[in-house]
Amino acid sequence: MLDWLKNINKDYPDFWKTYLSKFEEKPNRFVVFSTETSGLNPIKDVILSIGSFAIVNNSIHIGDSFEAVLLQYIYLHDNGLSNEFIVESKMRKLSEPDAMQAFVDYIGNAVLIGHHIDFDVEMINASLERLGCGRLKNEALDIDVMYRKLKDINDKQFSLDELSDIFKLPKTYRNTPSEDAYTIALLFLKLKSRLGIK
Repeated sequence: MLDWLKNINKDYPDFWKTYLSKFEEKPNRFVVFSTETSGLNPIKDVILSIGSFAIVNNSIHIGDSFEAVLLQYIYLHDNGLSNEFIVESKMRKLSEPDAMQAFVDYIGNAVLIGHHIDFDVEMINASLERLGCGRLKNEALDIDVMYRKLKDINDKQFSLDELSDIFKLPKTYRNTPSEDAYTIALLFLKLKSRLGIK
C-alpha cells in the first residue's frame, strides 16, 4: 500500500489528508519561503510570520504567494514580548492553526526552497505537530547547500547577505520574510541554472 494512503487513514485533520493526497503527482512548481521566529528552538519557539513565492518555468510568480503574521498572543504574553510587530504589520493576520492550514494548502506538493531551510521546515513541523498532523513530505532545497556544492566548499556556511554579494544582487533592506523569500528566489534561479536543475 502506498505510504500516503496509509497516512490518509489516520485520524488527521481533513486539510492534512488533502495535502498528503497531492503527493500522488509529480510537483510542477517550486515554493520559496522564509519564516520569522521568536528564537531558534523548534520546541520552545514559535513562528511569528511567513512569506513565500512560487517559481514556475524559471519565473518568480509574485501573484502566487503566501504571506501571514501568526497571532501568537499566548507566546508573546507568556514571554513578556511586545506585540507591536503584529499590531503594526499590514500582512494578513491568522491564528497558528489557520496559518498552518493555509500554508499547507498553498505549498501542496511543491519543492520547497529556502536559506538554511532545515530550520524553517522544523519550525513548520513543530506547528503541525501541535495540530495533530504529520511532518511535511515536500522535497526541500537549500540555496546555501547549492552554492557550496557548486563551489565544492564543505567548511563554511554563507549568510543570505554573503550570497547576495557573491551574485551581485542589488542591496535591499530586508525587513520581512517575504523580502527574504524574494531574495532567496533570485539566488535560487541563478544557482538552479548553474547546477543544471530542471
